[in-house]
Amino acid sequence: MRFHYLLRLLLALLLIFVLQKVVFMLYHSGMAEGVPFAECLAALWHGLRLDVATACYLLVLPAVVVLVSYLFRTFPLRKVMVPYYVIIAIVFSLAFAIDLILYGYWGSKPDANDLVYAAKPREALAGLPVWFTILGFIVLAAVVWACVMLLRWVTPKTLTFARTRWQRLSALLIIPVAGIIFLGMRGSVSESTANPSFAYFSSYPFCNHSALNPTFNMFHSLFKVQDLGAEFDVMSFQEEERLIGDAYRPDPTVADTLLRTQRPNVLLVIWEGGGKGMVGDSTVAPNLHRLMKEGVYFSRCYASSYRTDRGLVSTLSGWPGLPTATIMKRPDLFHGLPSMASALSKVGYRTRITFGGDIDYTNMRQYFMETGFAEVNGSESFPSHLYSSAWGVPDGQVLNEGLLPDQKPFFSAVLTLSSHEPWEVDYRHFNDPRLNAFAYTDSCLGAFVRKLQASLLWDNLLVVILPDHGATFLDGQTPADTAVAAIPIVWAGGALARQGVVIDCIMNQSDLAATLMAQMGIDVAPFVLSRNVLGENYAQRRQFAVHSVKNQVNLITPQAATSYECVNHTFTPADSQDTRLLQALLQRYYRTTAKCN
Repeated sequence: MRFHYLLRLLLALLLIFVLQKVVFMLYHSGMAEGVPFAECLAALWHGLRLDVATACYLLVLPAVVVLVSYLFRTFPLRKVMVPYYVIIAIVFSLAFAIDLILYGYWGSKPDANDLVYAAKPREALAGLPVWFTILGFIVLAAVVWACVMLLRWVTPKTLTFARTRWQRLSALLIIPVAGIIFLGMRGSVSESTANPSFAYFSSYPFCNHSALNPTFNMFHSLFKVQDLGAEFDVMSFQEEERLIGDAYRPDPTVADTLLRTQRPNVLLVIWEGGGKGMVGDSTVAPNLHRLMKEGVYFSRCYASSYRTDRGLVSTLSGWPGLPTATIMKRPDLFHGLPSMASALSKVGYRTRITFGGDIDYTNMRQYFMETGFAEVNGSESFPSHLYSSAWGVPDGQVLNEGLLPDQKPFFSAVLTLSSHEPWEVDYRHFNDPRLNAFAYTDSCLGAFVRKLQASLLWDNLLVVILPDHGATFLDGQTPADTAVAAIPIVWAGGALARQGVVIDCIMNQSDLAATLMAQMGIDVAPFVLSRNVLGENYAQRRQFAVHSVKNQVNLITPQAATSYECVNHTFTPADSQDTRLLQALLQRYYRTTAKCN
């Protein structure tokens, strides 16, 4: 009876969460115009993983109570559990009510970052009629009562323990049950733990938002609340403007036209860890070096940060890395970020991104879909027999699996993974497994590009290759070293107007977005923290690059490098002339990021 009770309680909670989704979609049916009915139904299925995770969190206390009940011959289970049901019913009903009401105004899912409005309930409710507010509280009370009654109904009035041999042995079942609950809370057996990205499956944002459990979303974001606008607030806006000058002023001009056409098909290859320290060696990456000579090579570029999740936001959204925050773990910011995928989709491009690994890792799927990718493919898009590494499908298989959409024009991005520890690749060129892994990815890239060159696609194709971040290459080196931040950006393809071009201005990985959009004649104004390095005015502006790691940020200029340690607030060197500029940049980055919410 005890474990039947836990199962019934789980099913009751799942029923409540599914009904919440149905009510949400019906209430906001006007926002579902043009969405296929089957896609809306699919939201119920794709949201189930987070529903199960949420329910399993709520089952922890009942499971403990069941275990304690073995100490009593008769245990008043219903009397003990009803107060708990009241509390959790109020919590998930409130989360649902906030979600239901605010979504219609914002078009995005509210989360814990929006609880700031609860500090001033009068202002928060000021726009609502009194009768509507009263009715809302009545409905909320009725929903809480109905949920409590359902949970009470599935709960036995008492649990008895006759202390028979079978009942004593049955107590051991709590061990596998605890394991199942833990697995349900985690959401998967892969690297990624339950996160909002699990609910994202559709090219229709409404369906993704419908699938996302409001209670899970609220609590998942609860420990990620951070007042970004208040961090690094050290100077007036006027001084910030004076120090930074026009460095980030949008510049749509083109001083150097690199493309034969403004509307080429674009293939973006984001190379896992492909910093200069590794791929700068032509014996390790001969194919990349061949493309450097045949195409356009940006020789003085620096990665914006040191992790894949940060590098993806930097590349695709033209956003600098932050030393104390990870944007991809802040879904509340996604809808305010610019992105190349969104900008290109507005002018008719078909957008796609492919990754051979777990696409839900660190909220990647949600970020991709929120920022304009119509098609998002992870390891689940590949046959299971292709999985031959700890991270998923190796680069050779990913690059041979139809990365380029049939519809034109297209913007297709691919994130490689084989050049990542544990360096497991089916390739033998170097004895050093790490060098061998990078050489393998380079060989896959070379074979793929040669195949493209022999196809009809090549003449109107722009291939952009850059790493997501740098990589250490010497003993004792850390990701904070400026040498590690150095990365190559290479443009290749038949869409290039010229070959053998070297661009030697200092730039950031985040500057790719504005630079490429300007070359394609697309509005660069949304890319407020990305610079067009091929613009007419870039050479006259102050040039620098910023590279951040956790709690540390480096400013790289043509003259020197300045480092700031965020925990103890120290600069290295202490007498650097660029300390105020670095502070102004951090203030600009954090203030601007806070406005994305």
